[in-house]
Amino acid sequence: MKKIAYCLLMGFFVLPVMNFSLTKDCQAGDYVIAPADVLEVSIWGEEELAKQLVVRPDGKVSFPLVGDLAVAGKTTTEIKSLLEKKIRTFIPEASATVIVSQLGSLQYYVIGKVAKPGMFNVSKTLTVLQALAMAGGLTTFAREDDIYIVRHHGGKTVRLPFNYKEVKKGENLQQNILLERGDVILAP
Repeated sequence: MKKIAYCLLMGFFVLPVMNFSLTKDCQAGDYVIAPADVLEVSIWGEEELAKQLVVRPDGKVSFPLVGDLAVAGKTTTEIKSLLEKKIRTFIPEASATVIVSQLGSLQYYVIGKVAKPGMFNVSKTLTVLQALAMAGGLTTFAREDDIYIVRHHGGKTVRLPFNYKEVKKGENLQQNILLERGDVILAP
């Protein structure tokens, strides 16, 4: 089984999250492409080769002349190099540009006793407190000491506890973890 990893936007950490292997070139702060992200890809001087591409659930995009490219788990720099290598068979001096135009893969869910439960599609990783704030905060009857994060890892579901009562007092701050793609915060 592939080692599953994701290089966080905030840098400094490499945590397991998706079924795509992290490349050696991923540096702290590099964004790693995942399914549902939207890429703008173009070849300089070739107007017909300027495309907006949605990364499919299989982690690939289709580009004229080269066909399917596996892009999930790669940075834009790595995709640029891969595309240039493949397209140079047809356009010898090809220079590609790859831009993430929309982050569709950074989705978190907050459900339960919060002001605005739902799915949140964001442009950067969040902590549990930040996600709760985006959901409008806890309601009056929420059980502050019984919140947890549901996370899926390679077919397993993990339940991570979060005690809001402690965190708001400045205690046990290590439980205010960075969320990963697809995490669900349950606030009973």
